[in-house]
Amino acid sequence: MGRKDASTIKLPVDQYRKQIGKQDYKKTKPILRATKLKAEAKKTALGIKEVGLVLAAILALLLAFYAFFYLRLSTDVNPDLEPDED
Repeated sequence: MGRKDASTIKLPVDQYRKQIGKQDYKKTKPILRATKLKAEAKKTALGIKEVGLVLAAILALLLAFYAFFYLRLSTDVNPDLEPDED
């Protein structure tokens, strides 16, 4: 008799899971598919921070490249030389 009574009592967790399952079942398949796609897109999308960091890194490399050649070439020029006159 004790076993039969124990099996009829459901845990609150099981009742909650059953209720959630019913709610998901009520949704149509396209809505569920759209929700899954939206969640996946959110996980895989690049954020603004990542794009900004990449652009900042590229800009820093270009600036360093430009500064290197600017300093390198500006010291080689001799201002005492006069251009040839035709």
